[in-house]
Amino acid sequence: MSFLAGIVLLLVGAEALVRGASRLAAAMGISPLVIGLTVVAFGTSSPELAVSLRAGLTGAPDIALGNVVGSNIFNVLFVLGLSALIVPLVVSQQLVRFDVPVMIGASVLLYLLALDGRIGRLDGLVLFAGIVAYTVFVIRQSLKETDAVRAEYEKEYGQRPRRTTQWLANIALVIIGLAMLMVGSHWLVGGAVAVAQALGVSELVIALTIIAAGTSLPEVATSVVASIRGERDIAVGNVVGSCLFNVMAILGLSSLVAPEGIRVAPAALRFDIPVMIAVSVACLPIFITGYRIARWEGFLFLGYFAAYTLYLILDAARHDALPVFSAVMGAFVLPLTGVTLAVVAIRARKAHRAG
Repeated sequence: MSFLAGIVLLLVGAEALVRGASRLAAAMGISPLVIGLTVVAFGTSSPELAVSLRAGLTGAPDIALGNVVGSNIFNVLFVLGLSALIVPLVVSQQLVRFDVPVMIGASVLLYLLALDGRIGRLDGLVLFAGIVAYTVFVIRQSLKETDAVRAEYEKEYGQRPRRTTQWLANIALVIIGLAMLMVGSHWLVGGAVAVAQALGVSELVIALTIIAAGTSLPEVATSVVASIRGERDIAVGNVVGSCLFNVMAILGLSSLVAPEGIRVAPAALRFDIPVMIAVSVACLPIFITGYRIARWEGFLFLGYFAAYTLYLILDAARHDALPVFSAVMGAFVLPLTGVTLAVVAIRARKAHRAG
């Protein structure tokens, strides 16, 4: 019961925090693009932040790490996949040229820092410095944003308070949202540990699946609603920004507050973090095919998310079908997908140059 109540509090708290902070930022004259790529993207990741910080402080490192890694995989494969199925998504050139490469770089950096089996405080400082540098860059880039981009973000997040009561209402939203996040994270982490013990599976598997999906629901809501409304660059930007925040800010802060840093389980280093890197890399060939995510590519993302989740379930249950499933994925499905994406990307680049 505490597990489900924690997810509900996290979702309601995140929505209150995003709305209040976005309106306050707009009222203070902060660029709408910066609001979209930082306040909104980071705000939708606030459940992950609350859960990982709580897990780090209470000695549950598998939950702290698995929540972030699982959320990033969920964001790209499920959130973008579902959004693209609703309507093909537009991808800005800035995302392809800068943000996605930074996301890949952050994922690789996490893997390198975790090779010794632990993300220490120095590692956390390096990761957190990365999100600070990224945010500064985004602010500088926002000065060059087009009127069309500005108008789109203002439409969604640029409501400017005009009376003192509106200011107080938005401040109250932020405070209430933060309070809900703190209480919800406490309930969710405690409930997750109890669920893992009751089912006889590791906390890492629970974090990679149930917790990751639960804390990523704000990203689902934001990106799906944005795609339905036709605000398709917001749908993609929110996911990429959230993934960056998850790795650099959340793991950075969690490892800084954890008494002995964040321990990295061998299973995460051997499989889950490499999958997160592969998912990030897969964004590039898909994103540069006409700077859009087609419906069939969204379906491909959803298919891989289903396969990844099935693998975790089979592995946790030590099912006899796991070796066959792994062999089929490794020998046929993954190579075939890689070749298809490479061909599509090359054709798209040739068409772009010819045009």
